[in-house]
Amino acid sequence: MTPKIAIVGRPNVGKSTLFNRLTGTRAALVSDLPGLTRDRKEGEADLGGHMLDIVDTAGLEEAAEGSIPDRMRRQTEAAIATADLVLFVIDARDGVTATDETFARTVRASGRPVVLVANKCEGRRADEGFYEAFRLGLGEPVAISAEHGLGLIDLERDALAALGLEPKPHKRGDGEQEPAEKERPLRVAIVGRPNAGKSTLVNALVGEDRMITGPEPGLTRDTVSSDITWSGRAIRLFDTAGLRRKAKVTDLAEKLSTSDTVRAIRFAEVVVLLIDAERGIEHQDLTIADLATEEGRAFVIAVNKWDLVEDKQQILKGLTSKVADGLSQVPGVAVVPISAASEKGLDKLLKAIVRAAEIWNRRVPTHELNRWLGEALARHAPPAPSGRRLKIRYVTQPSTRPPTFVAFCSRPEAVPKTYLKYLTNSLRTAFGLPGVPIRFNLRKGDNPFASKGRRG
Repeated sequence: MTPKIAIVGRPNVGKSTLFNRLTGTRAALVSDLPGLTRDRKEGEADLGGHMLDIVDTAGLEEAAEGSIPDRMRRQTEAAIATADLVLFVIDARDGVTATDETFARTVRASGRPVVLVANKCEGRRADEGFYEAFRLGLGEPVAISAEHGLGLIDLERDALAALGLEPKPHKRGDGEQEPAEKERPLRVAIVGRPNAGKSTLVNALVGEDRMITGPEPGLTRDTVSSDITWSGRAIRLFDTAGLRRKAKVTDLAEKLSTSDTVRAIRFAEVVVLLIDAERGIEHQDLTIADLATEEGRAFVIAVNKWDLVEDKQQILKGLTSKVADGLSQVPGVAVVPISAASEKGLDKLLKAIVRAAEIWNRRVPTHELNRWLGEALARHAPPAPSGRRLKIRYVTQPSTRPPTFVAFCSRPEAVPKTYLKYLTNSLRTAFGLPGVPIRFNLRKGDNPFASKGRRG
């Protein structure tokens, strides 16, 4: 029989959006209005070459017996009882609510395999809710954005593993295989101050005059995408409006384009900060860089108009030093000199972009992480505030994009920032993670997987 997956969770966490995304349809109505879905809706999804039945369910709510919400809940419980796998969805922006905890107990009691899904994880606002999800006792959460199609590869991997299935190559109708994940367009946002040469760079990479260029700053207002292929890799470039300090943004159109640029950064995979070699790196450049790293994007710095620089070695040394000081939270950011106008250094830039994306997507095996943790603790033991030794017992990587790690600790609130920085830098060096943000978080508790399987 075809395996069945039930998508469950409280109202308005994005279950129907996920159902539509997995089935490739718009069969389920989607709205901000809670309770829009009342009946079970079924569809088919191809996950890893396996055709599976997907069931969208009503939001789980506590309600008076016999009421419509109570009948909706019974429908959901029936879907859980007949499912081979449950996707328990929470809204990471809201964090774990009392309702989530109540119905997590219901799901655990069902005895069905469970994958915990933290939806709406496309921004920094969702971080705390993502880590709160560990306390539901349903294993490691999978970070996704159903609306924007982010994290679905990780969800597919975990769902197939929970069902005991191995992914198979997808086939097209003509017998050719579907493109691999790495062949899907890599989203790259080109950002920087006005008149740094962003549109000229996009034109050079595309090989045609797609964008209006000129000496006047602010020519680009809309974020415009262009597709290229480099060394067999599909890349989607987003040319953005120049970002200036908010105090200098007065024109309404520029305010809108600035907002559009920030949005492009949030949904890019790699951000290329383009700076003018003659002006050097300025405070506003570092502000833009901070925004990109705060959003957890992979990051590359391109130094444009390099052909106009005379003392290249000295200038590059100074730029690299300023980047190291100004972006100490992401050591090892690639700094690539280019000339967009004369099309010099473009291959080196594209190579740095692809490498940054690969590091950003890197997953470290759990056994290697815990071997590293043991060595790091042995080299430099945790401090003992008030004479009480801190114990860090276990570390895991729940997600990539950016590489995100969680260590379980006896008293996370007592760990000094300097020691957390030591662990982060040690981990970055040990596993070769230069130039991308790393999120390293401490949670209270023992190894949450020591006494039970990963799936609750």
